[in-house]
Amino acid sequence: MRLAFIPPMRPKLVDSPPLGDGWTHEIKLDGYRTQIVINGPDDIRAYSSSGADWTAKYTGVIEAARELGVESAIIDGEAVATNAKGQPDFHKLQSIIHKDPYTAILGAFDILHLNGHDLRDIGCKARREMLYSIMKPNSRIQFSETLPGDAKSIFYLIDQAGLEGMVSKRADSVYRSGPTTNWLKIKSYMYSDLELIGVERERGKAAMALFAEPGTRKYVGSAFVTLGGEMRERLWQRVQAKAGGAPPDAYMNKRHPSTQWIKPGLMATVKHLRGEEILRHASVKALLEDGDKGSGTVN
Repeated sequence: MRLAFIPPMRPKLVDSPPLGDGWTHEIKLDGYRTQIVINGPDDIRAYSSSGADWTAKYTGVIEAARELGVESAIIDGEAVATNAKGQPDFHKLQSIIHKDPYTAILGAFDILHLNGHDLRDIGCKARREMLYSIMKPNSRIQFSETLPGDAKSIFYLIDQAGLEGMVSKRADSVYRSGPTTNWLKIKSYMYSDLELIGVERERGKAAMALFAEPGTRKYVGSAFVTLGGEMRERLWQRVQAKAGGAPPDAYMNKRHPSTQWIKPGLMATVKHLRGEEILRHASVKALLEDGDKGSGTVN
């Protein structure tokens, strides 16, 4: 039987790590979810989480998959690029993946099929042991290690290291495509006080705020406006009072043609993923009035 792409199992996002026994914990790798389908050494394909064929973008990983020496397999993982510290760097991956097919490394964390056997009804821990058994040293396919210790302590260390977060999995969970509560992801966030430089408000869409480093007008990304009630109304009043500012540069003006640009001086506290140069998964949490010190940049 020729193997084909299988929609991946997707962890549920939660606020805190699960307590108790029966869970395994891994670093949440910050990259592109990727599935490797092996039908012999000359038929190896790489797919995105939606099933798009990205084989041409992962030449290095495909070559590493051939070196595994298996007859057939489906391997689930995350394609990443690393920075100078050896940590996953999502923005580096974004900027290079379409130019250099040898950029990516696959962090392999599950296996669905192996040498003619469907493994999806076997527990997660046992599947991962089988996956580990076929890994090769110094390869572009690396095993995503289980971290020892209790979940709370593991997440604390991940948070302090500036990594994106943690994935916790029930050790006995079978593999089923789609959303699941048997896998949980916990992300590491921080708060920063940033200068609001523009807003985008379109009917039927969530309002977005564009931010820059305080005092420099250097763009750092956008965030959803999640303020409620009185705070939200106060924000719009302040935006109108400071309307008529200039975009940071011509490129930003072209990229965001519907943006209402704001004059300097309006600050807000933004919650966003830790360790990123550009805001990701960001939301506005508070409007800073003139004279407020705000939260600074905190863990």
